[in-house]
Amino acid sequence: MTSKPTPPDGLVIVDKPPGFTSHDVVAKMRGIARTRRIGHAGTLDPMATGVLVLGVERATKLLGHLALTEKEYLGTVRLGQTTVTDDAEGEITSSTDASQVTRDAVDTAIAKLTGDIMQVPSKVSAIKINGVRSYKRAREGEEFDIPARPVTVSSFTVYDLREAVADDGTPVLDLVVSVVCSSGTYIRALARDLGADLGVGGHLTALRRTRVGPYKLDAARTLDQLQQELTVMPIAEAATAAFPRWDVDARRARLLTNGVRLDIPDEYAGTGPVAVFGPEGRFLVLVEEQRGKARSLAVFG
Repeated sequence: MTSKPTPPDGLVIVDKPPGFTSHDVVAKMRGIARTRRIGHAGTLDPMATGVLVLGVERATKLLGHLALTEKEYLGTVRLGQTTVTDDAEGEITSSTDASQVTRDAVDTAIAKLTGDIMQVPSKVSAIKINGVRSYKRAREGEEFDIPARPVTVSSFTVYDLREAVADDGTPVLDLVVSVVCSSGTYIRALARDLGADLGVGGHLTALRRTRVGPYKLDAARTLDQLQQELTVMPIAEAATAAFPRWDVDARRARLLTNGVRLDIPDEYAGTGPVAVFGPEGRFLVLVEEQRGKARSLAVFG
């Protein structure tokens, strides 16, 4: 009896199709890679497309650290209509003529949503309020508030303004935007808040994630392409792309993989996770600096 081949440890960069939840993509990939040991780094709404980072086998241990990295999006914001979900998936709750909104007014409002801001996530998000998912409370018609959270919007750029008419006859304004932001930022909440500030309401009609940390769309593969050929970024390559690299000798390698807190060079202080490689170039362990010592986060070698 031949045993089935073990899938390689590493990352799969998926170009998520519309209509799929992140969990749907994981389920599909479990079939393609023939393993249950697959997870994802940060969800993407069903409406959205683009970069979804999956970990296969031991690389699942990287995911929690990758989920905290910066993300980049291309999207379309419709000014003039609000929806219950802050995106095109939900029913329209108000319509206001947006034809008088000027580019200057848009730029001023966007400036207020750039930098370090406090953001209230959408009520139909996966945020937990007292242990219950926000979207579950919203579906059950419950009245509740979500506390604002600090997020960073490094850049929020408008590429194009297009006048349009919504299905109900309301003159609206569609903005093609790009956003670079910290983990935990909701783009549909930016659309909602932009519309609210301009007095006409707003929601997100399209969203494509073009980057998660160092992993970009050009490295992503569709599920159909992955079905034809499973493309896995080796775990060492993935770690090198995402984290600072610290090469150590055999003695240090052995001690670090056993959880011994060795002195860590000053250059890694405050950098977050650091990927440790042994003398043969093998990826061994993920550590972080704590009081000048290397604290182990996850062991791979």
